Amino acid sequence: MPSRRNNIELSATEIRSFLDSSKTLIIVSNGKDGYPHPMPMWFYVDDAGCLYCTTFSKSQKVMNWRRDPRASLLVESGEEYAQLKGVVIYARAEVIDDLDIAIDTLVKINTRGATIDPAQRQALIAAVSKTASKRVVIKFHPERYVSWDHSKLGGRY
Repeated sequence: MPSRRNNIELSATEIRSFLDSSKTLIIVSNGKDGYPHPMPMWFYVDDAGCLYCTTFSKSQKVMNWRRDPRASLLVESGEEYAQLKGVVIYARAEVIDDLDIAIDTLVKINTRGATIDPAQRQALIAAVSKTASKRVVIKFHPERYVSWDHSKLGGRY
């Protein structure tokens, strides 16, 4: 009998589709006191599968990742057990302190799934530039995935 775990696991294509259709990522860093530090963040995924967020350079999570780059990331959905779907990504966090990359990341996060014309893009760049100088980019390099989709069980638990 095949493992139930194998029955609910998402394929690489399903994982990518799920990430592309999700807006919020729970990012977890290791706090200096040993407690996990989870925070919800908007994100985008590049063509290589790396995930990107921006945050203020003086935030606790940035200090945590400068000390220890190990990260756990979670995207999940579902209101009932039979609908639960999620991906945990174990990754290495890279803190990028570059204004142009911060602006580009903010634009990509704010336009996910949308088509904007050049004038709208310029307006968005102007808007995000107001805080971009205080931000860093967190680039997550995935190392391992754990996934589940309870709808694959067809109501059998």
